[in-house]
Amino acid sequence: MTRTDPTRGNRDPAATGTPAGPLPDPLAGELAGLAADAPPSLLDRIAARRVHVPGPLEGLQVAFTDHGVAYLRAGLDDEEFTAAFRARFARPLLPADRPPAGLVPALRTGRLGALRLDLRGLSEFEAAVLRAAARIPRGQTRPYAWVARAAGRPKAVRAVGSALGRNPVPLLIPCHRVTRSDGALGDYVFGADAKERLLRAEDVDVEEAADLARRGVRLVGSDTTGIVCYPTCGDARRITPGHRRGFRDLAAARAAGYRPCRHCRPTEPA
Repeated sequence: MTRTDPTRGNRDPAATGTPAGPLPDPLAGELAGLAADAPPSLLDRIAARRVHVPGPLEGLQVAFTDHGVAYLRAGLDDEEFTAAFRARFARPLLPADRPPAGLVPALRTGRLGALRLDLRGLSEFEAAVLRAAARIPRGQTRPYAWVARAAGRPKAVRAVGSALGRNPVPLLIPCHRVTRSDGALGDYVFGADAKERLLRAEDVDVEEAADLARRGVRLVGSDTTGIVCYPTCGDARRITPGHRRGFRDLAAARAAGYRPCRHCRPTEPA
C-alpha cells in the first residue's frame, strides 16, 4: 500500500513558509537599477556644464566639458547661451555649481596658466590660427598677416579672419589682440567697442594706434638699435620719441637698413 504525502502536488505556501506571490524577476531588478541617477563622471562625458563667471565683459557665461573650457560668450541670457551652444556642438548643457579651476584667474589676468581648453571639433587650420593668436602677449597686438604666417598659411589672411570670428573661447584665446593689416583695430566677436575696452585695460595706447594707422605707419624702429617692431611691442615702447622712426612696411624698413625685431617678428603683408 502506497502512502500519500499531503505536501506533494500543490503545496500550501503558508504550510511551507514560502511567501505568497510571484518569484522576483532578475531582469526586472536590473531594469529598475537603470532608473538610478547616472554617476557624474558619466554625465560629464555626455553633457557639458555651463556657469556664469565674472570677467572683463558683462554677462559672461562659459561651457566646459571633462576636457576643458569649450565655449565662452557675453551678453546672452541662459536660454540664448544654451541654444547657441547646442546649435554649434549638438550636445546637452547642464548648469554647474562652480567654474572649473583656473578659469576666473585666466579671465582676470589674460593668461591661461594651467587652464585646459576643449577645442575638439575645430579644423586643423582653425586650431593653428587659435594657437598663433594665443601667443600674442597681453598688452600687444598683431595684424592678421602675422597670425596667418604663424599658423603656417601666410597667404590665408582672409581665412584667418573667418577662423578668429569662430573662436569658441574669446578672451581665453585673445583674438581681440588681432588687428587689421593697416593698423586699425578692426572687428571683434563682441563688437568694436568691447575690443577697444579690452585693449585699453591691457594698457594698449588705442589713440596712438589709430593715429599711426591714419598716417600709414605700420612699424616703428629705433635709429640707435636699427631694429623695427610692431608699435605695441614691448621693445617699441621703450624707444624715445627722438629716436623713433616710422615705416609703412617691412620692405621700407629693410631698405633703410633696419632689421626685424626678434620678439614681435614683423612680417610682410600678404
